[in-house]
Amino acid sequence: MRNHGVGSWIARRARKSPHRPAVVHGGVQITYAQLHDRTTRLAHHLRRLGVRPGDRVAFLGPNHPSFLETFFAAGQLGAIFVPLNTRLAEPELWHCLQDSGANVLVHTSAFEHFALSCPTPCLVAVGDRLDKDLAACTPVPLDIPVTHADTAVIMYTSGTTGHAKGAVLTHGNLIWNSLNTLVDGEFAAGDVTLLSAPLFHTAALNMTCLPAVLKGGTLVLEESFSPARTLDLIERFRVTVMFGVPAMFRQIAAEPRFADADLSSLRILLCGGAPVSEALIRTYQQRGLGFLQGYGMTEASPGVCLLDAEHALDKLGSAGLPHFFSDIRIVDRAGEDATRGELLVEGPNVMSGYWNLPEETATAFHDGWFRSGDIAHADEDGYVTIVDRAKDMIISGGENIYPAEIENVLYEHPAVGDCAVIGVRDEKWGEVPRAVVVLAPGAQASAEDILAFMEGRLARYKIPKSLVFTDVLPRSGAGKLLKPRIRDNFGTTI
Repeated sequence: MRNHGVGSWIARRARKSPHRPAVVHGGVQITYAQLHDRTTRLAHHLRRLGVRPGDRVAFLGPNHPSFLETFFAAGQLGAIFVPLNTRLAEPELWHCLQDSGANVLVHTSAFEHFALSCPTPCLVAVGDRLDKDLAACTPVPLDIPVTHADTAVIMYTSGTTGHAKGAVLTHGNLIWNSLNTLVDGEFAAGDVTLLSAPLFHTAALNMTCLPAVLKGGTLVLEESFSPARTLDLIERFRVTVMFGVPAMFRQIAAEPRFADADLSSLRILLCGGAPVSEALIRTYQQRGLGFLQGYGMTEASPGVCLLDAEHALDKLGSAGLPHFFSDIRIVDRAGEDATRGELLVEGPNVMSGYWNLPEETATAFHDGWFRSGDIAHADEDGYVTIVDRAKDMIISGGENIYPAEIENVLYEHPAVGDCAVIGVRDEKWGEVPRAVVVLAPGAQASAEDILAFMEGRLARYKIPKSLVFTDVLPRSGAGKLLKPRIRDNFGTTI
């Protein structure tokens, strides 16, 4: 094959293990041979529609076999895949399509109305009509040269402020990220991987799905997340690997039958997208399960650090060490190496830049190192702890306060189901922390009770000066707290 990119993986996997189940979705099982057949036919169909190397092919829909077919078909053609976040508003989706210059939009039936009004010149609807079109296409593989330097995906960042930016990830970026994950995450050929986190996010696609495909495992695709159904699926399919953000794992643990569910098949719990509280880690340790805590970002494909199972106890709360083929630096404001400061990332998994944004790309790098915007601390063994986002840091009376540190303590209170800490203006101190709390189901507690609980667990200046309750906290599709929106809603002056 002249295709050295990820688009060739299904053909290579079908060559080695054609009859092994590749995907389970809605009770239907698809082998690698069948997935290769449909992917190749779709590549020919897209080519008939005019798609050529470098063209952009967008996908809009939930986790579905057609997502994978479109991703790998685009890769066969040397085209660029653009996964769209189904949770975005229509103007935001329009921005991603127009900014990427997508030639084709493949969409599921739920987004037909949007597709008919969108600016993309060519539409492909998943369903019976597409199946007929594919049946008329040849299953003979295309042999288009694709190199590691060619762009594979444009993944749009969450866009919590301003317009989303497209991170340009090459085939080499995705391949090296998968190698990092296989080396450090210990995926196996017989793994059954549950994917209920959305594939349009980098952790589910690049950190979980692609390594599983590379090893020839089985993907159980869920179109949405349900904590109760997750427990059912683990038992039914003997799931060995799953990825989730902390909010998902908290919901699973809150299920009444969590304590008695058969979780004996689980081998790897990948958790990322937001800091993992010590309370959540302890909850799963009581069931004999440990997290592989991943830290990363879309711009790094996304893996940066991973905490392995061997050090889960003695390095509790750490993001771990850099991935095998990745490197990090922690620098102070002057750009000098430090044990606490901004985390910089370098490696073959780091993006080539932002799509059509040369100035933003130049600003994002420092001497070839990508600037994460995260504040980190390294211990004497080099294990990294992510303290907080630099822009979320609270400066109170000259002291630096990191909300994530306070949130970790809040999660230790049994009545706290979800929480966020923001800074609010204060005449005396300039800024002080405020906690915004969602009570756990059935729990009762007053603001005074929770704040008193924090006494002795944190320095006095770190304890929030106020606490307000809400029914739900806004999060991105990746599970990250939308701090700007929380500040808008709850950041009034005390």
